[in-house]
Amino acid sequence: MFNKMTRLVMLGSLSLGLLSGCATSDSAAVYSKGQMRQAQTVQLGTVVSVNNVKMEGQNNELLTLGGAALGGLAGSNVGGGKGAIAGGIIGALAGGFGTQAAQRSMGSKNALEVTVKLDGSGRMVSIVQDADIPLSAGQRVRLLSGGGDDRVVPY
Repeated sequence: MFNKMTRLVMLGSLSLGLLSGCATSDSAAVYSKGQMRQAQTVQLGTVVSVNNVKMEGQNNELLTLGGAALGGLAGSNVGGGKGAIAGGIIGALAGGFGTQAAQRSMGSKNALEVTVKLDGSGRMVSIVQDADIPLSAGQRVRLLSGGGDDRVVPY
């Protein structure tokens, strides 16, 4: 159905998409290179509640494009002439949407919604982050803010 070169190109595109989808972290313990040597505001507080939540997986455009390409190729083998064109279009749409849905559901992971009461002002804030740092109600914590990435870490 597919020649060897087509299979290699599709496999390479999908592999690149999978690798680039693993390049980010939502962990409070992991800093990106751009966050290094940047001042952060530190506020002390107490954890009021910790709730387990699911963090939805991220869409990778390259992987979605690969799914659309595969769906288009598969759909174009339906019928002949105009039927093959229509099948290719429908297959591309189905492959792209199907790949996006799979990425969101399979890429979801456990996370924590941490609500903190800040010292002094008594203001309450809530942050969702990876569930890789154990936090519990009543625990003293630091709320680190800066550069658009806030995190809650033990004090």
